[in-house]
Amino acid sequence: MRMNRDVIIACDFSGKTQVLDFLDLFKEGRKPFVKIGMELFYSEGPEIVREIKRRGHRIFLDLKLHDIPNTVRKAMAVLSGLDVDMVNVHAAGTIAMMEAAREGLTRPDGSRPLLIAVTQLTSTSEERMQSELLIGASMEDTISLYALNARKAGLDGVVCSPREAGLVKDMCGKDFLTVTPGIRFEGAAADDQVRITTPARAREIGSDFIVVGRPVTAAADPVAAYNKCIEEFI
Repeated sequence: MRMNRDVIIACDFSGKTQVLDFLDLFKEGRKPFVKIGMELFYSEGPEIVREIKRRGHRIFLDLKLHDIPNTVRKAMAVLSGLDVDMVNVHAAGTIAMMEAAREGLTRPDGSRPLLIAVTQLTSTSEERMQSELLIGASMEDTISLYALNARKAGLDGVVCSPREAGLVKDMCGKDFLTVTPGIRFEGAAADDQVRITTPARAREIGSDFIVVGRPVTAAADPVAAYNKCIEEFI
């Protein structure tokens, strides 16, 4: 299942009321592609996914599975029944785990959501990766290898910072998707992100999807901020 370039809003809210009140702001015009992460999913469970899907939104279910292959296979089989559009795992879980994720996610008719793998979180610097995770390779080399492993496992793409999107495309081909968080408007605070860029620059680099959280959800006018992202990126 291939999608066109799009902006994904990270709906990192703590409960149903907050997220639905936020999505009610978008009653007119384009229905945003939204990301449901751990906080909201663990708070409200699968029903919040069904409710948002009923409202007409595409959904990236961002749970970052990372476990033994058999456990991930079974978990993905459950998630495939939620009719989400994109799910993810950690690439550090190995090729075998990613293959198991794809197998579990694939329905009897052969269809499945997009499956992507997290390379390195955008909050992780190269120094921390090397000193705390004991990964001696550079950030670029690590992300290149993880992306190649994801492609070998039959995944559709990876999550990486916008700075590495072009590198991933060069290594894995233009059809291999890059989903890039760490997006900020020009001059905005980085918050807890390290490897960041703007929507316009992400487009130039080759990102297929950008994930935008606080620059939209915490904006004085979230709809205007979202439309600005669309204008700059699409």
